[in-house]
Amino acid sequence: MTVKEKHWKNWNHITKLDPDKHISENDLNTIVESGTDAVMISGTQNITAKNTSQLISRLRDYEILKILEPATPEAVMNEGVDYIFVPLVINAGDLKWIVGKHVEWIKNHRIKWDSVIPEAYIVLNPESAVANLTKSNTDLNPDEVIAYAQYAEKYLRLPIIYIEYSGTYGDPGIVKELSEALNEATLFYGGGIDSQRKATEMKRYADVIIVGNVLYTDMDKFIETIP
Repeated sequence: MTVKEKHWKNWNHITKLDPDKHISENDLNTIVESGTDAVMISGTQNITAKNTSQLISRLRDYEILKILEPATPEAVMNEGVDYIFVPLVINAGDLKWIVGKHVEWIKNHRIKWDSVIPEAYIVLNPESAVANLTKSNTDLNPDEVIAYAQYAEKYLRLPIIYIEYSGTYGDPGIVKELSEALNEATLFYGGGIDSQRKATEMKRYADVIIVGNVLYTDMDKFIETIP
C-alpha cells in the first residue's frame, strides 16, 4: 500500500473551494498558507468542466495537496490534482448517485485509478442542495446513521465516511457515536463550521473536518477553524 493511499489519515482539516464562487488570489494564498492540509475542489450547483478547470488552473502553482470531488462526470479531470475523491451518496433516494453517475464516468473517461478514492456520503441536512439533488433520506435516527456508515465500512469497504450537513452545523452527538462505531474508515465531517468552537467540537470526534462556506464571508473566522 502506497503512502498516497493512506495520506488522508494524517490530515485534520480540508478547505473546500466551490468552482461556482469567486475567490481572490490574495484569499487563495491565505488559504494555502493557513495550515489546512489540502484543498478540495467541490460544489453542487452550476458545476461545469469550464469553471472546475479554471479553479484547478489557478491552484496549479500552489504547493498544497489538491483534491477534486466531482459533482458530475463532465467535471472530472485528472490533470492538476493529486486525488479524485468520488462520492457515493449511500442514503440517496436517486440511485444514480450511488452507481449510475459513476458508471457513466468510467465509460467515458480514461481514469488514473491510483488517484481515485471512494467516499461514502451520508447527507443529513434536508434543506441542502445536495440533499435535494440526490433525493437523500435525511430523516435518520442515530442508529440508522451508524448502520449506513457500518454498511459502507464493513460491506462496501469504503475508506472514507463523510457526514455532510452542507450549510448548517450538525449534531456532534451523532458524530461522536459514529467515531465510536467505526474501526477502519476515516471519518470526515462537513457542514456549518464557522468558528474555532465548532471546529474544535467536531474535530474531537471526526478525524478530518471540511470547511468551506465561511471562507467566502469571513477569512478571519476561516483561519480560526484551523486546528
